[in-house]
Amino acid sequence: MDRFQAMATYIRVVDTGSFSAAARQLNVGQPAVSKIVAQLESRLQTRLLTRSTHGLTPTEAGQRYYERALAALQEADEAELAARGAGKGLSGKLRISAATTFARLHIIPQLPAFLEEHPELDVDVILDDRVIDLIAEGIDVSLRMGNLPDSGVVARKLATGARSVIATPSYLSKKGEPTTPGDLAKHDAILYNPQPSVWTFTSQDAVVSTALSGRIRVSAAEGQRAAVLSHMGLCIASDWMFAEELRNGSVRKVLTSWQLPSIDLWAVFPNGRLASAKARLFAGFVEAIMVVK
Repeated sequence: MDRFQAMATYIRVVDTGSFSAAARQLNVGQPAVSKIVAQLESRLQTRLLTRSTHGLTPTEAGQRYYERALAALQEADEAELAARGAGKGLSGKLRISAATTFARLHIIPQLPAFLEEHPELDVDVILDDRVIDLIAEGIDVSLRMGNLPDSGVVARKLATGARSVIATPSYLSKKGEPTTPGDLAKHDAILYNPQPSVWTFTSQDAVVSTALSGRIRVSAAEGQRAAVLSHMGLCIASDWMFAEELRNGSVRKVLTSWQLPSIDLWAVFPNGRLASAKARLFAGFVEAIMVVK
C-alpha cells in the first residue's frame, strides 16, 4: 500500500463523508476506496471511521490521524515544490471554482500562461455563480466576489474593483441619461438575483439610497450582460464584468460623480485544510492578473 496515496484517500473520505463521494472525486471505484481504508486500519491496528446519521465520521484516533496526515501531505507538497525549484513548476491536478462570467472574461484567457509555466499541472475549472461546498466538490481554491458570509473561512483578498451604473449608448439615447440616483427609478433595470435592489450612492457629503426596478431579473451574471448588451436596460455591476465593452465604447458608465460600494475578489480555501502550494500559487497568479486590470 502506498502510504501517501492511502493518506490522500482517507482525507478525501473524511472530507466528503462517504466512500462513494470520495471515489467520484478520485475517479476510482468505491470498492477501491473502501479497500484502501480497510488496509490502512489493518496496518494501524485501529478503527479510523464510524458510521453515523451524517455518514462516515472519524473516530478519536481517526481524527488525530486525519490532522497529522493532512499536515504530512502539505509538507510533502512543499518539499516537492522546493526540490523541483521554481523553474520546474507544479504538477498533479488543481481544482478551482469561479463565477462563470468572471472566469470567462478574466481567468480562462490567462490560463495558457499559467499552464505554460507549469506543464505538468492539470486544471479543472468549475464554473458556477452559486457558492458551492468546496470540500464536497473537492475544490482547492475558489474565486469569490463580494462579502464573505462566513467569517470563519480561510480567505485571501486578491483585488478590489469599482461598481458602476452601466448601459449601452443605444439604450441611453432612447430612455435618457440619469443625472441623479433618484432618476434610476424611471429606468428599466436588469436585476441580478443575488444582488440587492436598493443601492446607496455617495458623492462628497451626500448619501442617497435608491431602489432599482425592472421587468427582467436573472440568476446569472451572463444573463445580465446579455440583456444590457441587447439594449434592454441599465444595470449596476462591477467594472470587471464589462471591462472590454467599457474600453471599446459598447457600454458606458453614468452617474460617474456618484460612488457605489466597491467589490472585493477573494481566494477562498477549504475550511480545516492547509492551503496547498498549488492553490496558493494560483491565487498569487490571479492577484497579479487583476493588478493590471
